[in-house]
Amino acid sequence: MIYRLIITFLMFLFVGGVGDAQSFRDNNNMLLGKVESDGTVRNANNMRIGKIFEDGTIRDSNNMRLGTIEKDGTIRDKNNMRLGTVSSDGTVRDNNNMRLGTISSDGTVRDNNNMRVGTASGINAKYAAVLFFFNLF
Repeated sequence: MIYRLIITFLMFLFVGGVGDAQSFRDNNNMLLGKVESDGTVRNANNMRIGKIFEDGTIRDSNNMRLGTIEKDGTIRDKNNMRLGTVSSDGTVRDNNNMRLGTISSDGTVRDNNNMRVGTASGINAKYAAVLFFFNLF
């Protein structure tokens, strides 16, 4: 009986842990990585490559500051230079206000030519923009 309880508990932990991470994939559905519920970003090999903190700070795996995501959707590099924005409708623009692409509510990421470049299922659009368009990791 105790073994069954332990196995059930371990299964619950495993299933719950998997549900906390959201993945981003390329156009061929190949896993590029995932963003965990605490903001940790992992590559396809599950190696920690960085973290996006609640205050919007983006840090690499060595805790070096790479940039920020501001509440209004502005994305800045480590020198506080504005790289671009993500609007509330998912439109991603560069520093010159040129449209780079979109991230739809279902997580589909499209480039400026409306070609599907990947998915960011369940990932905050601002995080997805950093991962797909601004290469801060």
